Amino acid sequence: MKIYQGVTLGALSTRGGQKLKNKKRHPTILDNVTIYSGASILGGETVVGKDVVVGGNAFITKSIPAGAKVSIKNQELRYNYDSAHPVESAELEQDESWYYII
Repeated sequence: MKIYQGVTLGALSTRGGQKLKNKKRHPTILDNVTIYSGASILGGETVVGKDVVVGGNAFITKSIPAGAKVSIKNQELRYNYDSAHPVESAELEQDESWYYII
């Protein structure tokens, strides 16, 4: 397994506190997985299958089948170059899913 800097392997929710005691809250990562910088993989029921490649900045909350390649398809660029101008955004095509499989 290769995990690059800034990767989060975390719980999907912290709500409920003690109700979640003794329950699995973090993802399962199987063999030969590569997770690039800035990716977040969340949830106790989330399983990242064998030989998966997760691209940088991907946000994953569902299981990924073995051999899949996951990457970001559409992002929104937002910028504000000084206080006299409002935040501008350059919207790209909308994609309803958090990730897609190549």
